[in-house]
Amino acid sequence: MDAVPHDNALAVTSQEQLPAPSPLPPAFDAGALLGTWLSLTSDAVLVFDAVGTILLANDEALSVLAPPLAPPTGLVGQDVRTVLPASAAPQSPFTLADLPFAPDGTPARILHTTPSGRADTLVVRCMPVASAGETYLLVAHPDAGPAAESREHERLVEELSRANRRLSGTLDIVLGTLDSPNVGTLFERVLEELCQTMDASGSLVYLAERGGLRLQGTSSSLDSTPIARFLYQGRPLTRLVTSSDHAVRLRLLPPDGESLRQGRLSHRLVMDELTRETYRVKAGHLPPFASFMAVPVRFGGRVIALIEVGWRSARTIPADDANLLDAVTRYLSVQLVGAFTALHTQRRDQLASRANDLRDALVAEPFGPDTASIVADAVAADLDCVCALVDATSPLDGHEVIHLPAAEREAALPADLLARASAGHRVAPLAADDPLGAWLRERREPCQGAVVDVRPAEDARVRFLALRGPDEEPFDDLELDYLHQVTDTVEALATGDQGRRQDHRISQALQQGMRSELQQVAGIAAAGIYSSATKSAFVGGDFYDLIALPNRRACVIMGDVSGKGVEAASVSAAVRTALGAYSWEGLEPARMVELLNDFLLGFARIETFATLFVGIVDLAAATLTYCSAGHPPAVLLRATGALEWLDVQSGVVGAFRDMAYRNGSVAIGVGDILLLYTDGTTEARARDGRFFGEEGLRDAVLAEGPAGFEGLLDRLLARVDGFTGNSLDDDVAMVGLRFDELGSAGQSDSPNI
Repeated sequence: MDAVPHDNALAVTSQEQLPAPSPLPPAFDAGALLGTWLSLTSDAVLVFDAVGTILLANDEALSVLAPPLAPPTGLVGQDVRTVLPASAAPQSPFTLADLPFAPDGTPARILHTTPSGRADTLVVRCMPVASAGETYLLVAHPDAGPAAESREHERLVEELSRANRRLSGTLDIVLGTLDSPNVGTLFERVLEELCQTMDASGSLVYLAERGGLRLQGTSSSLDSTPIARFLYQGRPLTRLVTSSDHAVRLRLLPPDGESLRQGRLSHRLVMDELTRETYRVKAGHLPPFASFMAVPVRFGGRVIALIEVGWRSARTIPADDANLLDAVTRYLSVQLVGAFTALHTQRRDQLASRANDLRDALVAEPFGPDTASIVADAVAADLDCVCALVDATSPLDGHEVIHLPAAEREAALPADLLARASAGHRVAPLAADDPLGAWLRERREPCQGAVVDVRPAEDARVRFLALRGPDEEPFDDLELDYLHQVTDTVEALATGDQGRRQDHRISQALQQGMRSELQQVAGIAAAGIYSSATKSAFVGGDFYDLIALPNRRACVIMGDVSGKGVEAASVSAAVRTALGAYSWEGLEPARMVELLNDFLLGFARIETFATLFVGIVDLAAATLTYCSAGHPPAVLLRATGALEWLDVQSGVVGAFRDMAYRNGSVAIGVGDILLLYTDGTTEARARDGRFFGEEGLRDAVLAEGPAGFEGLLDRLLARVDGFTGNSLDDDVAMVGLRFDELGSAGQSDSPNI
């Protein structure tokens, strides 16, 4: 045939002796004819030159002759010896003797490794052609003999088995995750089933967040493998996958010589197997695979998640694997949107709980110089970040003093950078490319996160930067909401601290005025003790009293008003005053408590209530009449060593109208000891969570009672302190009465004062 031009300007001319061709019409295009033949023929066709360089290859040659890891440019430009037979790059110059067949046009059978890695037999014919230089044309096709038929049968069986595994795996994923109530179980099952179904090395899932995708779970095979925790939306690989409507098949290309010579691979080339396009990706942003598929999970038109399945060794990923992953993700989209919502709710509740814990910690301590450190430490732990404290003092010479966390040193930060970053807000997001972020990045510090600046009063300020590294996830909306809750707490505590100090002074004055007293009563030895659960001894609602009455009678009172501070103290004072008045009227304990209930319902907040023990001791009659209104049962330690509980009980005081109260009565003897206590005693907790309880109190009384009445309450309190490790959760109050003189002897009409 005549010489025809081709894409690479190669002229191909046959040297066979053929009859002279008939004249061709003027419109005949020999190049178009050759191109059409190369595209239609089922044979693999190569053209190579005298130095063994492949000049031309059709699509069939790429599928039949290409080695397993052919470059994205295909076969053109490669040494023919790397194809027939497939081998490493030759080190010596090419000669025709290197070929396993004769270039004379005679058929030859050779063994060859297919692109899938399987050994096969090819029938090859190669002959020289007339051209501008020495050129050879090679045509090859698979051998169709019995061995080839056997291999084809094996291939079909393998494909059928593989398809069966895919179907079984897909059903397992659907049935195993259908209406899964547990988010963690859902992800775990899906990722493990994907690995097993596709014989993959691992799989992982990311959930959509503000600005990118956050790593949510991995298969067990990747438990100890470093993986990027956050994929930013604008980066090449993330943009490629999330913009696609189907699974993208990707392969990591071998590093070039220059990268290897540098000794580090900061970036790698990734090829899309469908389009053969390559992307330069930062190494730290890649999954730990040589070949992998990535597919976006969509719901309502937006990406809610990203699933990746990969293999450690490079391989050609079959299209049906991508189709399977597409089908699975379409099913999972509904399941994952539910999981996404559940995780969002769980994370919100978790951060709200953390913010409440911090508030409780701050309430226990007055606002002061250490407040900023306490807040910053809590934020760092709760948000998995680092915090850089800024001194609370005013800037000097236009600079603020900041404590850099990575360098662990102080530095001078331009005040205008901090002012622009916060922009007058208590919480302001900080991006890595902001001026303040750039300033931090230049010093190799974490450079993105949020600026926190709270100044509730002229003499109070909390300032710090909550920071993460440039490749870590930015703070999401939930985390920023948490920071707002924290700053609300700091501001409320700082502005309310002066008011709390004033309340403390008022309550201390009330406490002095209503200090629990035990009047002297002839025939009764009395002792009382009070231990505060707070270091500041901020007055609570526990109180007690012993009032001497006429006719050798006395009224003993122990109460516990709900709450702390000024209101509890004022209610306690009112209760003591009212009960003292009632006792002088000669009322029974149940009637006294009934009148007090009506009084409290009109006196205090509806949620303020009290527990009470009111007892009338009649020394002449040797009896104790009592009303226990929601209070822990009193203990009567007999002189004989026996112990009794006074267990006639009624409801609390000040909670409900028309509450019924009843009296209990018990005979008393000389030497008997009555022990009253508040619930802070029995509800005291050990460090392992155990309660002291009534059993602990009984054992303590039985153990300490024989040692005598003097110092009994001190010994009991020491046992409580020892049980809790000197860490009370509530105030403890105890009263002990020993009855020494009973009967009509010494009777008088005057009070025992």
